[in-house]
Amino acid sequence: MKNPFFALFLFLTTLNFYAQKANYAVVAIPDSLKQNANAVVRLDQMDVNIVSQRSMIVKKQRVVTVLNDKGLSDIEAYEHYDKTTSINSIEAIVYDAAGNEIKKIKRKDFRDQSAVSGSTLFSDNRVVYLNYTPISYPFTIAYNCETETSNTAFLPRWYFISDYNESVEKCVLNVAFPRDLGFKKKEFQFAGFNIKKTEETATKLSYVASNILAQKAEDLSPSPGDLFPKIIMGLEKFHLEGVDGTATTWEAFGKWYGEKILAGTTTLPEETKAKMKALVGNEKDPIKKAKIIYDYVQKKSRYVNIAIGIGGWKPMQASDVDRLGYGDCKALSNYTKALLQAVDVPSYNTILYGDRYKSNIQSDFVSMQGNHMILAIPNGDNYTWLECTSQDDPFGYQGTFTDDRDVLVVKPEGGQIVRTKVYDDKGNAQKDKGIYTIDENGNFSGSISIVSEGSQYNEKFRIENYQPTEKEAHYKEYWDNINNLKLGKIAFSNDKENIRFTEDVQLSAINYASISANKMIFALDVFNQNNQSVKRIRNRKNPFEIQRGYLDSDEIEVNLPAGFSVEFLPTNYELKGKFGEYKTEIIKKDNNKLIYKRSMFLNKGKYSNKEYDEYRLFMEQVSKNDNAKIILTKN
Repeated sequence: MKNPFFALFLFLTTLNFYAQKANYAVVAIPDSLKQNANAVVRLDQMDVNIVSQRSMIVKKQRVVTVLNDKGLSDIEAYEHYDKTTSINSIEAIVYDAAGNEIKKIKRKDFRDQSAVSGSTLFSDNRVVYLNYTPISYPFTIAYNCETETSNTAFLPRWYFISDYNESVEKCVLNVAFPRDLGFKKKEFQFAGFNIKKTEETATKLSYVASNILAQKAEDLSPSPGDLFPKIIMGLEKFHLEGVDGTATTWEAFGKWYGEKILAGTTTLPEETKAKMKALVGNEKDPIKKAKIIYDYVQKKSRYVNIAIGIGGWKPMQASDVDRLGYGDCKALSNYTKALLQAVDVPSYNTILYGDRYKSNIQSDFVSMQGNHMILAIPNGDNYTWLECTSQDDPFGYQGTFTDDRDVLVVKPEGGQIVRTKVYDDKGNAQKDKGIYTIDENGNFSGSISIVSEGSQYNEKFRIENYQPTEKEAHYKEYWDNINNLKLGKIAFSNDKENIRFTEDVQLSAINYASISANKMIFALDVFNQNNQSVKRIRNRKNPFEIQRGYLDSDEIEVNLPAGFSVEFLPTNYELKGKFGEYKTEIIKKDNNKLIYKRSMFLNKGKYSNKEYDEYRLFMEQVSKNDNAKIILTKN
């Protein structure tokens, strides 16, 4: 220490260390990043090291300042692990608003539990997650972890920003890989974001992004994954579930997956095979045989959810599902396939993204994608699709979880990208036929038959399994335009053959109509009012999307009270535009009877932010006309 140059060096090094020490004080965050934000990501860094075809190490560092309770989900401090994936290290440090460390959380303090409840077969699939309850807001969590896996078929996706109402101060992605594995990547939605590619060589790829401002969620916006910048990555030479793979085309990928991963998983006991043959009897039609088998699977098995990111893509043995009566989507699809094989009906495992929000397999990027599996049965030039996790869905019905998207069908000769069933807008139909009476005191009583088809069937058919209190809550919300609603007899008919759900409901309400002096006034459209106003958004930033169109058709008989005459009747109305068509017609039968007809057709489609106001005005006109009043005068 007597050496003055060494002392100066040590002093400067110490100064430099403290200068570089991260400042997690909330006051250090620029105001622009706090605007519209529930959380600010101070640093999000992922280092992916693909060591070989059979080894990948992923390091994550994520520092998040949570501004309020809505930002807790942006911490994202969790990891899945199983036989092929291990967690080498995991920890977190909590800082207060001033940036002072208040808590250090080690591996033993994280929750470690099975990722699957109610199943012993999937006991190796586990999740480690941080369960931290803050004392106050704002606070900051710095999360670090390192995982290692032998599966390189799934490379991590990278989202520069993952959600609405989240801003990002700095975001870094580093990827290292051997030059002979055929590394590839695809970039999405980079325009308008401050993203720089800092390195791209035969063995390395790096990006950095900074100061990404939080965006508000705007009504009808696309999902964050379709709006914000992201990168997907893959290898042409990869490893999955103990098997090496090579694929540059979907055909080759599907062939490998079928021969190396799915092969040998459809073995069944001879007793079960004989049972299936006895079930179908002399039936020769493959689709009719499949319907019998599907019904058997729905009654026998139950779905066990395995979180995305674990469990791999090798289904459990069909014989195990047969014995235990449960499985995840892969297991139940594969089990159904095995039962169909027993009665000589071909079917193909199909990989896709299952979600109410439609998402495609990227057809121009050959890689392991998807989060869900269903079954495809050849039916002429098309396929009949089976959702094997549901105990309620009609045979061949896709609802809104797997409809209208690109999927990978795994056939013996190879993989094929196919579009699942598209429910035509006009086929997503609801037909209402009803009658109601208004008495001289303004009380309402009536009955309605509501028939739902297409995607609208999906919204309705589970009502019949609701508890009485749930049914009442449902209808009071559905008819929230009727004050003092009282429900009478309710009956349902679920026609699974034609995929048609019918609700027959009797209802009444006192003081539905307003009475003042000798006049009575009420909205003519009782049963299907569109009173959901579209929110006004000034300077809308995002495009908007109507994912599914529909057609509502109503015909209602209206009995007016005796001793009153019509003073004012709403005029017939028609509206046409790019978003759809709306029409009402009122037919006067005699002094005390009207027929009210209404049709509302909405087009699905993707529209620019500049068209939003036009859409809002379209729906505003519909809502205004649905609420049109009739005025009666006492004779």
